[in-house]
Amino acid sequence: MKVVGIAGYESNKLPDNTVIARILSGEKELFEILLRRYNQILYRAVRGYIKKEDEIDDVMQDTYLKAYSKLQQYRGTAAFSTWLIRIGINEALLHIRNTKKGQLHLMSNHTDHSEKIIQLPATNQMNPEKQAMQKETRQLIEHAIDQLPEKYRVIYLLKEVEGMENSAIGECLGISDSNIKVRLHRAKNLMKNALYQLSSDTAIFEFGNSRCNKLVDYIMNNI
Repeated sequence: MKVVGIAGYESNKLPDNTVIARILSGEKELFEILLRRYNQILYRAVRGYIKKEDEIDDVMQDTYLKAYSKLQQYRGTAAFSTWLIRIGINEALLHIRNTKKGQLHLMSNHTDHSEKIIQLPATNQMNPEKQAMQKETRQLIEHAIDQLPEKYRVIYLLKEVEGMENSAIGECLGISDSNIKVRLHRAKNLMKNALYQLSSDTAIFEFGNSRCNKLVDYIMNNI
């Protein structure tokens, strides 16, 4: 999606390093570019550890606020998205420790499907039967992914859903390429083949426009 910049230019044409340099020089309103550019990938990374939507929002807010406060420490040796995801994962683990009294373990297997985690294609031209099938498919995919153990779930989301390269995932998680391959293979084996084929749709765990806007507004009002 093309993002029109705050000052009227097309912000998607600005490299991350340029945006960051201008933020550090005083144009803090340009931080919105990074928010909108990386909301989706950060959401999916955090979603690999935490399932409750309100808790995910809290962790994402904390991640962006910490990233903004430490932006001068970003050296550009890794992609900004990788640097941001590392912060997000640390914040997710910290959240789990704080809420579970220091014990790192999976959240409840119950998934609240009252919120649409997957953004499906427009259904205004679908008949009721097809709409019902789309909804059921989305819930089946999400349920299958949520049943994966944490160490497999986050790999599956970052690699198969988000499409990150193994090298970037390794930087985020601090594990080797061979370890990534083993975990991904295990994750695929834990899911039924039919569900795995369906879950190649990148709309899985989409951070929808309204939630994206809400998070952007919160961050921009608190930096």
